[in-house]
Amino acid sequence: MSTETPSHQARYRQSMGQLLMLYTQVDRLIMEICAQRLAEAPDEEAELSLAKQVGDESRHVSIQRQWMREFGTRPAPVITAEQERLIREHFQSLPWIDFLADLYICVEALGSEAVERIVPLADPGTRESLRVPLTDEIDHVAFGVSRLKQELAGLSETEHKVFLERLPARIEALADAFHGFGFSVRDMFEAVGADYDRLCRLLEERQKELIAELSFVGRPPQPVRVVTGVSA
Repeated sequence: MSTETPSHQARYRQSMGQLLMLYTQVDRLIMEICAQRLAEAPDEEAELSLAKQVGDESRHVSIQRQWMREFGTRPAPVITAEQERLIREHFQSLPWIDFLADLYICVEALGSEAVERIVPLADPGTRESLRVPLTDEIDHVAFGVSRLKQELAGLSETEHKVFLERLPARIEALADAFHGFGFSVRDMFEAVGADYDRLCRLLEERQKELIAELSFVGRPPQPVRVVTGVSA
């Protein structure tokens, strides 16, 4: 028998509904961002992976919209149309290596980590609605990290080091922009039972793990310089 008060249940439904809408909007944005990038993919492997992700994100949006109808979520968007435009323009302007970092490290890897942390707190229907999207995101992150490592391998050691040193600031800048959109992520997470401060610490640890993984990349072998001479 549930011991939750009606007011607590109402607060949970309102906040979980907002989180579901936010998650759906982000998935749709990722779908649009990847579709925009297809024509600029550097090779066929990247093109095929982006095309697959467009299909995956489309499926996620469909799954989430179906569940939100059953859940009774108020359909008002959390991110405004103007904010969505700014997000699309940001990603559209990025060089490939920065696109990989912002989308797959900042948004996909850390974003999916945050969502995974609230899954155990969610109602059964919400947990099921997130199962396929979170499973697909494992592949998306693996692609993004792999391609980013490939790009980093082509940099000099100094360029590689500088890129990784600047990555936390990129993540923080995107997070600050997101939190500046006018809604309280903390309030939404805490209303569904999450310890927001602990969640932030876990995301910081995940960020460190990702940067550590990107620190070790295979570099193409350097040509051996052969010095010939005539001995006396």
